[in-house]
Amino acid sequence: MLENALRDCPDELWGKGLWEDPSLPGLSAFWYIAYHALFWLDFNLSRDQEFAPPAPFTLSELDPAGVLPDRVYTRAELQRYLAHGRQKCQVTVESLTDEQARRPCRFGSHEIPFAELLLYDMRHVQEHAAQLNMFLGQQTGSASGWVAQAKDSGSTL
Repeated sequence: MLENALRDCPDELWGKGLWEDPSLPGLSAFWYIAYHALFWLDFNLSRDQEFAPPAPFTLSELDPAGVLPDRVYTRAELQRYLAHGRQKCQVTVESLTDEQARRPCRFGSHEIPFAELLLYDMRHVQEHAAQLNMFLGQQTGSASGWVAQAKDSGSTL
């Protein structure tokens, strides 16, 4: 559903905020909400290794001050980041052992099993995909339909 929202967002809405909040300038922009969901998916899937997002993305999302990236990311860049996250998630889930699933991960001020972190990420991505699709529905009068099943990475759907 996130892929459909990225595809269906008209150019004139790419930088528009989903809500108005002067204390968070830019942090509600359509592109940024999508980037935020993809960054944290990538970060959380990288718990066993040193994390560095693929170029052109930076670590600005880790700044506790809420710093925006240096520039607006394009639709094509975020679509590639989504493909990267989808592939990384598929490999992680397919190779997950019981031991890895139970491995504790620091999450905020507490620890949770890695399997629970994967479920959290699924919810987090879907939450933001829903926000983006609702915004598109409000702004354009239509939004992508429900996606009941993830497509195969090799699928042309």
